[in-house]
Amino acid sequence: MIVIVALLSVGLTAPANGPFTIDVRPAFLSLDPESIAEARAHAIGLDVRVKFGSLHFHYKWTAIPLAPATTKMPGTLL
Repeated sequence: MIVIVALLSVGLTAPANGPFTIDVRPAFLSLDPESIAEARAHAIGLDVRVKFGSLHFHYKWTAIPLAPATTKMPGTLL
């Protein structure tokens, strides 16, 4: 537990060009044309980016998706 807390605190306070960084940004509204076309439009969420050397991870969480979760027509069963 101590190691996890230490890594989080170092990653969150590290400079952006450092070898290990964690960047957490709030995403209040995403309505650009690309996100609407790819069903990624959302409101109230978080963007988390983790950089560890040459590895880059990105995670996006949203509380309110504004696009439909499925591409099926509403009247079909299968």
